[in-house]
This record gives sequence, structure tokens and C-alpha cells, in this order.
Amino acid sequence: MKAFSISAWIMLALIPAPLPLLAHHSWPVNQQRLVTVKGTVIDFQWGNPHPMITLVVQTTNGTTEKWQVGGPALNRMEANGWTKTTVKHGDVITGIGYQYSDGQKIIKLERVILADGKELLVYGR
Repeated sequence: MKAFSISAWIMLALIPAPLPLLAHHSWPVNQQRLVTVKGTVIDFQWGNPHPMITLVVQTTNGTTEKWQVGGPALNRMEANGWTKTTVKHGDVITGIGYQYSDGQKIIKLERVILADGKELLVYGR
């Protein structure tokens, strides 16, 4: 009976191990085409799971669109020089990355060109 009890505890202890893996997801983007958007920052959410920047982008026909551009977890962004003050409301920046495959105006960033012309990588490539 004691052996069964120890085995049961071991099995129960192993069950939660894969749960963090289930929580991780990939971005549903089209990896075949880089997209570039230049716009004015109206919001910057510095938090996990993905810091997100909302931009107002002027289209070629004179209208505006809201785009969201985001990167990986905070620790990866920080490793590439990002902080919660890297971009500010009103900054004009250029985001370069991969757009959601379903056409949503959401981009998984690869790099950003800041208002001062400095280029920052997101994933360190």
C-alpha cells in the first residue's frame, strides 16, 4: 500500500509540469512577408505576455488606421535594450514585422525604428 501511495504522489506531482507549455502560444502571422507601418504612438502597454504598442497610421488615401505592434516577453525585450519608457505617447515610430494571417492590424515585431532614428531589435537577431 505504501508503494502505491508514493507512486500516486509522483504521478500527481508530474501532472502540472506540462501546463506552462500549454499556456505558451505562437503568433498567428504570415512569416512570408515583412510588413512596415509608421505611425504615432497612442498607447504603450509594458507587460507580459507581450508588450504592445498602439499606433495611428496614416494611409495612402488619407484615412487613419489603428495598428498594434508587439514583441516577446519583457525579459527578451529588456535584453535588447527596451524599457517601459523606450517609446512614449506622441512618438512617431516605424514597426517592422509580420502581420496576423487573418488580416488583423496586428504585427509581431522584428525591429522598430524610434523617433530619433535609432533601430532596436526585438528578438535579438
